[in-house]
Amino acid sequence: MVTITFPDRETEKRALAFLLGRFSGRVLRSGEHLVPESALESLADQNIPFTVKGKTTYEQQVAAIRGAAPPPVQ
Repeated sequence: MVTITFPDRETEKRALAFLLGRFSGRVLRSGEHLVPESALESLADQNIPFTVKGKTTYEQQVAAIRGAAPPPVQ
């Protein structure tokens, strides 16, 4: 899993509409998204801009599942 963000809300909505049903993932309260690495190429193919924050840690994944605030990406 990889943590990504989008430049604005409209892009985020467009990306979510594309990703739903194609890839599993999580949206965090911070606005970050946890998606599989395979989703990155698909987003790029759709010309949807995004920023990769880094690999998602196990702690972030667990926190996302539990609904807690995840630790920051370093």
